Amino acid sequence: MKVIIPAAGLGSRLRPHTYTTPKALLPVAGKPIIGHIMDQVVGWGGDKVSIIISHLGDQIERYIRNNYDIEVDFPVQENVLGLGHAVLTGLEPDDKELLIILGDTILDTDLTPVIERKITTIGVKEVADPRKMGVVVVEDGRVTRLIEKPQDPPSNLAIVGVYYIRDGSLLGKAIGQIIEKDVTVKGEFQITDALQLLIDWGEPFEIIPIEGWYDCGRPETLLETNRYLFDHRSIKSSAPDLKDGMLIEPVAVGEGASIERSIIGPYVSIGKDTVIRDSIVRNSIIGNRVKIDNSLLEDTIISDRVDVKG
Repeated sequence: MKVIIPAAGLGSRLRPHTYTTPKALLPVAGKPIIGHIMDQVVGWGGDKVSIIISHLGDQIERYIRNNYDIEVDFPVQENVLGLGHAVLTGLEPDDKELLIILGDTILDTDLTPVIERKITTIGVKEVADPRKMGVVVVEDGRVTRLIEKPQDPPSNLAIVGVYYIRDGSLLGKAIGQIIEKDVTVKGEFQITDALQLLIDWGEPFEIIPIEGWYDCGRPETLLETNRYLFDHRSIKSSAPDLKDGMLIEPVAVGEGASIERSIIGPYVSIGKDTVIRDSIVRNSIIGNRVKIDNSLLEDTIISDRVDVKG
């Protein structure tokens, strides 16, 4: 099974952090977002992965090659023209079984039953206001309509960024057709329009409810996901150089980190070679090679190589 992970977005809602680090490499619960996704992909039997990159994509490629022994390529989306266009960038003419997972979304679910059924399936979640998301309409257990960001949603079943596609080559033809006909939403080619074409061509579609769907696209949701992962997964941590300090679990500490006269936790992720002195840090994500002195940090995200002094 081939897996496509679109990770070419600029991450504008996470600036300034994404000026120097691609969104997919932002840390959450001791590991980059893309690392949590790749761990799941390997567990689900993905044997080839295409990660779609653009802005600072060389950093993503370096991380993956250093940490995963799996066949991976890194197609470049030169112009960020929407999810449909991103997926097409990673498709090849002979692709068949295909799993698509967004590069800023972490799922707490097992897709094995979906993969074994081999019926095209879309992950959905009931939400109160789906107007900023793709929406599905289901009749008699099958998807009949897909609508991107409707002002008057016909249902509250929102698409949550995971798709199992039975025939990747057929999806490629559908995306090619919407590009040829210039079918866009706010200037972008959306995968929902291509999937609707597949439905119109007679492809059966089902849904899988995804209760555990954790968005990493905004600071507040990144912190929420950090907390959730600490509570529900086994998070690896190095032993810090701890001098007259205290760790209140759960905490994940990167290699080479040093903590002096400080109270850290709960729900804190600390990157490699970070130094924290005379500080209190709670519910925060701290990058690599950060220096924090005499500070109180809560609900905070600190990028790599930043000095914080109170």
